[in-house]
Amino acid sequence: MKKKALTAGILAASLLTAVPGTSSYADSAKWTNVNVYEEQDGSKFNSENYDFMKFSKVGSKLQEIAKQSNRVKVEIKGKSADGNPLYVVTIADPKAQGKFGKNKALRKQMFKNPQKAQDWIKQNPDFKVPVMINGSIHGTEFVGTDAVLQLIERFATKNDTETAKILDSSILIFNVVQNPDGRINATRFNGEGIDLNRDFITQSQPETQETVALIKEWNPMVFLDTHGYVKNYAPNKQGLIEPCTPPHNPNYEYDLYNKWANGQARAMESEILKNKGEYKGSLYQSMEGAYIPQRDDSAGWDDYPPIFTPMYAMYHGAYGHTLEAPTNDLDGVRWQYDAIMGALKYSVEHKQDMITDQIEVFKRGINFDHPFHEDGFFPHAYVLPVNEEDPTVTEKAVNHLLKNDIEVIKASKAFTAEGKTYPAGTYIVQMNQAKAGLANTMLWDGEDITNDTPAMYDISAWSLPELWGFEAVPVKTEVEVKGQAAKEADSSGSLAGNGPFLIPNSSVKAVELANSLLQKGITVKRDTQGNFYAQGPVKAIEAEVKKSGLNIETSSIPADAAALTKLKVAILKDGGMGKQQSHSGTKLALRRLGFEVTEVTPVEVSQKGLNDYDVFVYSGTESLISTNLSAANKEFGFQDASQYTAFQANLDSFVDQGGKYIAIGTGASRATKTLGLTDDDISFGGSNSNGIVQVDYTGEGVTAGYKADDIGFVYRPAWYSGEGAANDKVLATYNDSADFFLAGHWKNNSSAQGQPVIVQEKDKDVTLIGLEPGFRDHTDYLFRLLSNAIYQQ
Repeated sequence: MKKKALTAGILAASLLTAVPGTSSYADSAKWTNVNVYEEQDGSKFNSENYDFMKFSKVGSKLQEIAKQSNRVKVEIKGKSADGNPLYVVTIADPKAQGKFGKNKALRKQMFKNPQKAQDWIKQNPDFKVPVMINGSIHGTEFVGTDAVLQLIERFATKNDTETAKILDSSILIFNVVQNPDGRINATRFNGEGIDLNRDFITQSQPETQETVALIKEWNPMVFLDTHGYVKNYAPNKQGLIEPCTPPHNPNYEYDLYNKWANGQARAMESEILKNKGEYKGSLYQSMEGAYIPQRDDSAGWDDYPPIFTPMYAMYHGAYGHTLEAPTNDLDGVRWQYDAIMGALKYSVEHKQDMITDQIEVFKRGINFDHPFHEDGFFPHAYVLPVNEEDPTVTEKAVNHLLKNDIEVIKASKAFTAEGKTYPAGTYIVQMNQAKAGLANTMLWDGEDITNDTPAMYDISAWSLPELWGFEAVPVKTEVEVKGQAAKEADSSGSLAGNGPFLIPNSSVKAVELANSLLQKGITVKRDTQGNFYAQGPVKAIEAEVKKSGLNIETSSIPADAAALTKLKVAILKDGGMGKQQSHSGTKLALRRLGFEVTEVTPVEVSQKGLNDYDVFVYSGTESLISTNLSAANKEFGFQDASQYTAFQANLDSFVDQGGKYIAIGTGASRATKTLGLTDDDISFGGSNSNGIVQVDYTGEGVTAGYKADDIGFVYRPAWYSGEGAANDKVLATYNDSADFFLAGHWKNNSSAQGQPVIVQEKDKDVTLIGLEPGFRDHTDYLFRLLSNAIYQQ
């Protein structure tokens, strides 16, 4: 589900491969704890139960179908975080199977000569359009994949008029189970704890990367994303079909999308209602339609951030829809099946005009012609300068852009843009290109939309330059550059001199290099600015430096530099409270920084203590230390009050004996207050508040390498006040200006203006960070706050 969880749940057995409407309900199953070794038959996430296809059966079922049909191509396009196969099924009329290359060539023509592509389509009305259907990106929303499997079987084996008509006009691409880990483990998230339907701007996970590659490969005209479970959002309207409410991301060519998306949504709704008599449940028998947010509401289900799968697909010109089934049962499977059939029929009927307008998106980009945008909204180009010592951040950005079908030029000679000269080797993103909207949404700073809407569903700011830490200079005038199309940016690092070697506290890669050397037994020291100094065998150091991509030189070691030791870091594990793993982003950030991190559950801390660790990180919900948990959440927290008492005592002992405690975000800060490790007042913004803020860092200790008027990221923002905070060491504050909130959505943010956002307790090694430096593995620029906090003396 994309929005609120109304009912969520799981029980498993095997797939019903019959046509929708077949009745077969399993007996209620007992709950068994989730683990990675066996597929789960039950979950407290949902009270409903039906027989659904276990992932272990999917591969054999697809092969069984493929043996019966010459229309089907079954592929494994990669592996999930836990190593499970990612199945993709392509179905087309056999006569079209050998012409996939020609079809993809036409797609490329759309990006180079869109007018020619439009003309070709007019002259060749028998062309086939790619339609992509994404199965169950959330593991507990089983009905999507089950509907996909039924559709695969239909289009592979049936010969009725309707099936033939759709295959005569379409190539169907099924991403069968986009989250196999979640399906196996009965979780919403994947094996790394990441909600994949929040990962499409970061693309940190292999499942997301596979889907992005698939979208690039086919550039589908329509993209359908299967979810659950939404019911009773409006009287007698069951399920949800996008398009969305405002605000719409201004980087879309939204007029072209909206021209067809509303009609397609209504066609899906009509198909569901046409078959209402086939549904078994009373919820469905009385339904009068589906909830279509743009038609039925004014706010609350927006398509603003590009983190969701259909929203990301829209930047590739697709008509993207999230489809939220009402229930987790066979009726839910039928609902998805009918909705998808309605979308396919609509695509067949309108394909000529729909694809013409899809190509128009690319034409507008190439011609730098955006009629529904103010002049100047799109710059003519972005210039991406490269830091010679540490090019890794810019190179990561360039590679990310290239993987997203965005053209990047590498200058072969120096050039001048708006009075500033840039050297050869600088990267440029010219904005007269087909996917200009995607380029801009990735590279712009964002905007403050607080007053534009009462509520946002998820994040409202994500600027890659600011949150990944590279420079992207928007140029409002045309830029003349001599250069070549950039290819993968992956330069090898270099080492100069005989040491000691200075590793600047400049990036994730720099910290990772220092930690890798430390793990290999190299002497590493750190100064008060967070810079590292490596001393040891030059060949051993050089091997790691080359892998890092940094250019490292010899330097003397300051007198205040202290030797580092390998530290054992523990992070409090959220196994899935509220169907999320709230600690996962921070965990991944720490691992990318090169730390060995052990996840420990609240019960493990209460039973075993923390004597085996040097650092304890709490990053997640305050409910992890609650003694009043719901049945669905209790598995992941304390079973009784005595465990809380033991947890608190063991944590006190850990801190008293010199252990380092770090709290990240509002939930952890509030838990720290409850545990008695701080006497600060913990203030916080609403759960709908998030975005990029201006922060004044002191530049020492936890904030080494950061400066005044720098940036931070908040999600349910926190700040610290009261008599307790007056005795803290304040290391960062929100900037004391009325416009310190730079981009996102945060009502009543003035109360946080100038307030402390990173503090340390006076008498114990307890650090509170009100920012989200490891948010969803996205905020690379802020990761070093975590390494600084761990390594500070």
